[in-house]
Amino acid sequence: MVEALHNAGVVVTGAGGGIGAALARRFAAEGARVVVNDLDADKAGAVAEEIGGTAVPGDASAVVDAARDALGGTVDVYCANAGVGSAGSEAADEDVWARAWDVNVMAHVRAAHALLPGWLERGHGRFVSTVSAAGLLTMIGAAPYSVTKHGAYAFAEWLSLTYRHRGVKVHAICPQGVRTDMLSATGTAGDLVLKPTAIEPQDVADALLKGMEEDRFLILPHPEVAAYYQARAAEPDRWLTSMNHLQQKWEATR
Repeated sequence: MVEALHNAGVVVTGAGGGIGAALARRFAAEGARVVVNDLDADKAGAVAEEIGGTAVPGDASAVVDAARDALGGTVDVYCANAGVGSAGSEAADEDVWARAWDVNVMAHVRAAHALLPGWLERGHGRFVSTVSAAGLLTMIGAAPYSVTKHGAYAFAEWLSLTYRHRGVKVHAICPQGVRTDMLSATGTAGDLVLKPTAIEPQDVADALLKGMEEDRFLILPHPEVAAYYQARAAEPDRWLTSMNHLQQKWEATR
């Protein structure tokens, strides 16, 4: 039980299914008042009804004001969970790159811009960014996704180092494969890299709550990602060669 979550006003974007729905359920179980946001109004409504929350459907980039009103004027925890898993290379259409950047990074920036004045005035607030292990490492076959998830991680890190002394807590969740519709859409690359060790959305929610209880910035539902991240930093050429071997293995299956 995370005591600070009891009666807290929590917003979860992209919560109509997958990780977002699992987060919403877990926060509600902790006694929080939860706003469920999703582009799909029916899915948002179904999850909200299930957990006794409030559905505020629409674009995650513009949900803060409506969510704040639904919570009686105060957002205590904001989960920037909505994301798009854009595949492709440098040759992906510019609109694919633009959408990935807008949803995976700029939606976080806009939410923080709207929330920080109130949080800094009160001296507390919590920003949760669903990043991905791709934001720490990378993902074969998915340049727009990998690049923008690196951006999401960098923004979460910047928020934490800039405002932690003023009471703002930030958590970056970086799982590998999670059994969601997004994983199903990754195709053969996901089959090779992510599916063998995929976990359930509830496992991600459990990891987040434990990380919040321990006041940790980096949340790794797959603990082995820590070793991969260390190897990437310590010996980048060796790590890149290893990833290139994985790329070649994937190419051979296509």
